[in-house]
Amino acid sequence: MTSDQPAADAPNPDHEWKLIIGGDRPAGGAGTYDVINPATEEVVGRAPEATTAQAADAAAAAAEAFDAWSRTTPEDRCELLNRAAELLDAHADELVPLVQAETGATMRVAKSMQVPQAAARFRRYAEGAKEPTVTPLRPQTVPATALAPGGVISAIANRAPVGVVTAISSYNFPVVNMAGKVAPALAMGNTVIMKPAPQDPLGVIRMAELLVEAGFPPGVVNCVVSEDVAPSEVLTTHDAVDMVSFTGSTAVGQRIAEVAGSRMKRLLLELGGKGACVVLDDADLKAAIGGIGSVWGFHSGQICTSPTRVIAQRGIYDQLVAGLTKTAAYMPVGDPLERGTVVGPVISAAHRERVEGYVEMGRSEGATIAAGGERPDMERGFYVAPTLLADATNDMTPVREEIFGPVVAVVPVDDAEEALAVANDSDFGLYSYVFTADTGVAMDMAKRMRSGNVGLNTLQRNHDAPFGGFKQSGVGRDGGSYGLDAYGELQSIVWSS
Repeated sequence: MTSDQPAADAPNPDHEWKLIIGGDRPAGGAGTYDVINPATEEVVGRAPEATTAQAADAAAAAAEAFDAWSRTTPEDRCELLNRAAELLDAHADELVPLVQAETGATMRVAKSMQVPQAAARFRRYAEGAKEPTVTPLRPQTVPATALAPGGVISAIANRAPVGVVTAISSYNFPVVNMAGKVAPALAMGNTVIMKPAPQDPLGVIRMAELLVEAGFPPGVVNCVVSEDVAPSEVLTTHDAVDMVSFTGSTAVGQRIAEVAGSRMKRLLLELGGKGACVVLDDADLKAAIGGIGSVWGFHSGQICTSPTRVIAQRGIYDQLVAGLTKTAAYMPVGDPLERGTVVGPVISAAHRERVEGYVEMGRSEGATIAAGGERPDMERGFYVAPTLLADATNDMTPVREEIFGPVVAVVPVDDAEEALAVANDSDFGLYSYVFTADTGVAMDMAKRMRSGNVGLNTLQRNHDAPFGGFKQSGVGRDGGSYGLDAYGELQSIVWSS
């Protein structure tokens, strides 16, 4: 039995985790709660449970720190963000086993993506801090009016920080997702309150501690943890909070939009996905099957960009289903610390039951279970077998709703136009894909898809491209320089020349 476990010790379940509020490190005012390893069902650690008063204190601390921090130089912010990246790298041997244990990710995913990508995001926005924030505008000659004398009027568009940002991250990639919010927000001169997902907050707490160690002043970086919803609602409604950035389910995003939007908070919401993957008759089937297969079981299907809704032209439908069925046999489910494991557990017992419920709905609604469909024979852990639903139709529940597990449904269609219609007939529009040898058809379909992101013959991403969704997949865009825009407010400054 060969393990991918690094040399670092496993997380200490008795470690005392604390909040970060201003310059203080208080314990959770409401006690603690257990963070559970999804693979072993053992306690990884005990997270601090914040009170609503502590959440309000964090908002006040961030507001107090904002004025001084927003006036720091881009060079100073760049230096601190780079220092944060260096510390994340230096503590990788500590962070990797911690994040792996609380997320249940395979060690391969934990070592390649869960932690190193967080450092990469801080480095990207260290450089982003020095990007220009002022855009000169063409002067205009304007006549005199009842309001003001005429003349040549000059102007600039200035990108200013929003203020206090509440950053609420997802459970699938807690550290990386939080880094993708906090780094551009800090680069723009905002102060932040980090609110990690309750299922796996420990890595985020440790990252916040490293940001403090990097030298960010008190109140610039705060971290509030809670399993209860009430502190989160404080952080989305408090008068001192100017913006809420959230990644997670559409249902929670709708609630945040309701409570924060009523107070005119700025919103960045990256919500659910139900990725459509169109495969036409002339597609490179090997590439299509390989691409779908690589993401199918990736992090146990807990990834919003996954192509879970495959829309296949009938000429290649049987071959595609056969290829995906064969692929499932090469996706072993098991201990995420074992080198050969491809599919580890999902985050919780409740989520496993939810995923299994969707599989049973597919079966009862007439889909064929071409692969998987049964719970893996594991003594402990929240495991789901990679499952393929064939002979699906677009009105079936598991085809229409986000499952967030290793379940792929294949819907047959007659031609490209029907494929496009089926792809767009969805409440979601986050990330879609087109596989075809005809690049002209691919580009035309991409432009007509109601999807924030479209991959043509690839499942790779360009991280400088804008990322976000149409419809119920969210509001706003981040990624690259668009992330700086997301955490900034445009300000017009006008003067008479």
